[in-house]
Amino acid sequence: MDALPVVEFGLPGPLRDRLVAAIVAGEKTTTSSLYEEWTRDGEPLPSAGRREVVVDSAGVGVCVTETVEVSTCRLADIALAHAVGEGEGFTTVAEWRSAHEEFWGSAEFSASVGEPQIRIDDDTLIVCEEFRLISRLSP
Repeated sequence: MDALPVVEFGLPGPLRDRLVAAIVAGEKTTTSSLYEEWTRDGEPLPSAGRREVVVDSAGVGVCVTETVEVSTCRLADIALAHAVGEGEGFTTVAEWRSAHEEFWGSAEFSASVGEPQIRIDDDTLIVCEEFRLISRLSP
């Protein structure tokens, strides 16, 4: 598994630990990121078939996922199925948006992506990924 790229969900701490637990439980099958994060890092968007090791807050590999589908859309156009698939208990797109705007607007997130702060509005491009759990890793 060492040859697989690592993927981190959220920032280290309680949020990441909840997200990783939801992946392992099969409750989280989608994730969202800001398109601008990818362009700032100079990274290509993930593509279907990509396998990654999901790490916990301590950086320990917990499981392997495989990307099923990747798309981009405006923040205003997020689908309910994507929001629900995030595995965080969202029942409406408005709940998903509120939680994500809070996260993307946090000082911790801003520090992780650097300056200038990423502007969030209806036209902000979101990378929507769908993935599936391939295997759990032994502790």
